[in-house]
Amino acid sequence: MTLHVFPCAVLLLLATGVGGCAAAPTAESVGRVAGAAAGVDEYRIGPADVLQVSVWKNEAVSRTVPVRPDGMISLPLVNEVRAGGLTPMQLRDALKKKFTQYIPNPEVAVVVVEMHSFAVSVLGEVKTAGRYELKSWTTVLDVLARAGGVTEFAARSQIFVLRPDGNAMKRISFNYDKIIATSEPYENFLVQPGDIVVVP
Repeated sequence: MTLHVFPCAVLLLLATGVGGCAAAPTAESVGRVAGAAAGVDEYRIGPADVLQVSVWKNEAVSRTVPVRPDGMISLPLVNEVRAGGLTPMQLRDALKKKFTQYIPNPEVAVVVVEMHSFAVSVLGEVKTAGRYELKSWTTVLDVLARAGGVTEFAARSQIFVLRPDGNAMKRISFNYDKIIATSEPYENFLVQPGDIVVVP
């Protein structure tokens, strides 16, 4: 069962009092899973992604464009448009509004044809440290597996994730031993673009 489906089952078990867990999940752990699951269907465009912008019956302004490091894209008529941080649907709505100044009732479609901004880094005591581009929502445990797993010297209970939070970095603990020993899905949260998984 994947992580983004599990919270519904957790809430059902909690409501009915059924379940074989040794300890009830904490509010923090349930919130973490629910928060991760809430955004799994909302991919946000980032730098280096490639977008196909189509305007129906107007090939002259339809383009396949890369997202620049500053999050902007360039298109005919509307020139510079911010795409970074938006969902494809949000960008579609923004472009439709801008194109309306030049085209009556424009029908705009935005498709992410290449995802390059969804990447995380893994550092420290893993077999293959590096930066990994992801194509789907992935948990911390899955990312560690992509890196070849932790080494015998890893402090597995002291792993943490550094996550961009505005101009700062938020530190999130990840106890590998606890998850492996108890199969606790609450702690095996989804990574986000830009995360750095550190294995001391």
